[in-house]
Amino acid sequence: MLLSPKVYTWLCGFFAALGSVTFGYDLGIIAAILPSESFLETTGNPDATSQGLIVGCLLLGAFASNIYIGTLADWAGRRVSILAGCVVFLTGGAIQTGAQSIHYMYGGRFLAGMGIGMLAMLAPLYQAEIAHPSIRGRLTTLQQLMLGIGALIASFIGYGCFHGLSGQAQWRVPLAIQLLPAIPLAFFILLLPESPRFLAMQGRTDEALIVLARLHAHGDTTDPFVVSEHREIVAQVEREQLETADAWTQLFTRRSNLRRLILGVAIQFSIQMTGVSTLQYYSPRIFAALGINTSTTLGLQAGSSCVALIGEALCVWYVDRLGRRAPFIWGNALSAVTFAVGTALIACFPAGDNANASRAFVAMTWLFNFVFSACCGPLSWAIPVEMFNSATRAKATAITSAAAWISNFMIAQVSPVAFQNIGWRFYLVFAVCGSSNALFFWAFLPETKGIPLEELDQYFERVPLFVPGSKMQLRDANEREEELRRGEVDVHVDAAKFSEKEEIEHLP
Repeated sequence: MLLSPKVYTWLCGFFAALGSVTFGYDLGIIAAILPSESFLETTGNPDATSQGLIVGCLLLGAFASNIYIGTLADWAGRRVSILAGCVVFLTGGAIQTGAQSIHYMYGGRFLAGMGIGMLAMLAPLYQAEIAHPSIRGRLTTLQQLMLGIGALIASFIGYGCFHGLSGQAQWRVPLAIQLLPAIPLAFFILLLPESPRFLAMQGRTDEALIVLARLHAHGDTTDPFVVSEHREIVAQVEREQLETADAWTQLFTRRSNLRRLILGVAIQFSIQMTGVSTLQYYSPRIFAALGINTSTTLGLQAGSSCVALIGEALCVWYVDRLGRRAPFIWGNALSAVTFAVGTALIACFPAGDNANASRAFVAMTWLFNFVFSACCGPLSWAIPVEMFNSATRAKATAITSAAAWISNFMIAQVSPVAFQNIGWRFYLVFAVCGSSNALFFWAFLPETKGIPLEELDQYFERVPLFVPGSKMQLRDANEREEELRRGEVDVHVDAAKFSEKEEIEHLP
């Protein structure tokens, strides 16, 4: 029995997202590694700044990868670039596992970060370019779902190794396990179809047609939907090549592209200002302020990872129904509320003076994790990759991903110092920033649900800078797919593509 085209495409995107398991695992396992006495002894008993750098080297490596990954993806293709990311990650992971000093950890974390940065940027890029418009959100939010699976695995592995192993095995075994998800991805990624949009950009239009047929019509190259989509992609790519031969210049000189780039960078910076990485990296220190020991904290992290995974699965389910804009706004607002309540609890009842207050604080962190995972985290990867045209998508998402990593590094470095100097007052930053994030995106973030990638340029040229009150309505993505099945191709989207009778959406 043949799989339906959408199921097959979804499975391709799911496999491509395996690299995000390594991403989530590496981010989560470090909290169980840092308290290990054997690890501290091997690395020379690093102080708070050095421990922050161990965490941060992964993020610096991810940031560095975005200097070249956009160009590599446009030159070698999405699949080969994913393979390269796996090789780099496996090298870095092996160095960490065999580390003999803190310098091995710095180098291994940096290389692993380069691999993670490549995979984290390439997976949603590839997913967006192979998807039907009606399921694009479900594919691109798989990034965060797989990240959540990695974090969940890390929480249980970290808890088990912290209690069940001793000596160097206590930290080398969990570091070795990080290599496992990247191995099947490296071996089998080239068996997946290449991005048809990349093939069209390379002038390989016949191959693009074959791949579209494989993805969307069981290999039938005469299927009306495939033929129409192929014509639309090829025509759009030809138009982009006529307009500009330099995608970098196009990104910064074309007003609508610069607007999208600023929005993408703002989205990634805003994610770190919710406080998610502070909770993830330094939960033992945070919970210690409430009198909760490291052993209990690692157990609580496992529970929190389960809550996050539920939220991420919920996002995959609703994103193509409810859209991107409203959930992203509400997610930021609610995350601010959880931090405000948590800050009040830790300020009034420090060092475990009140057991009920400690439980309430833990509940707030779990609630934050659910809200973040259901709204903010997945959409921060889904929105940027679907805002740009084929000529600029890889390079633009490399820049927005770089913003994610450098802001993540900033939080990783600042947090230990902030805890040491201002204590619980540091949490006020995240309560304030969550609120300002919600206000900013309410004002400036348009809805992008279901718009074919080839029509996004015209859409962003027509949507006003200040979104609330604008008189434009998105059509249903299934309706657009039906038009393609009828052979209706229109690369130069005109005003008729959007109805000006209603707003883009009902604003919160």
